[in-house]
Amino acid sequence: MEFEFGNGAIVLPPLHITIIAIIIIFFLVRWSKQLETRRFTVFFYFLISTYIAPIFSHSTKEGVFQLWVPLGFIVVFLYLFGSKRNHPSKMKACILGLCLAIYKLILQYVG
Repeated sequence: MEFEFGNGAIVLPPLHITIIAIIIIFFLVRWSKQLETRRFTVFFYFLISTYIAPIFSHSTKEGVFQLWVPLGFIVVFLYLFGSKRNHPSKMKACILGLCLAIYKLILQYVG
């Protein structure tokens, strides 16, 4: 979507991405209210768990193949699993971050 104002314009992402972003923000705010202290940590766990990284790279005649994994989710999940201050809201944010990381993985391989 594009809104033009004279010489400038505001360009928004496609409608389905905007709706998904609104739903993610709604869930994160709702889960952060369930924590008594340090409510912002839910957002950090979500953002860190969306990180994907290549762990293997191989060159072929067709191009370069890279194997990507959701490294941020693995790190945050292991931290929460071993931590004494584990809260269900933090785990939910971590799993929501995994869903976004899987979406990014699909875009990496298809696009």
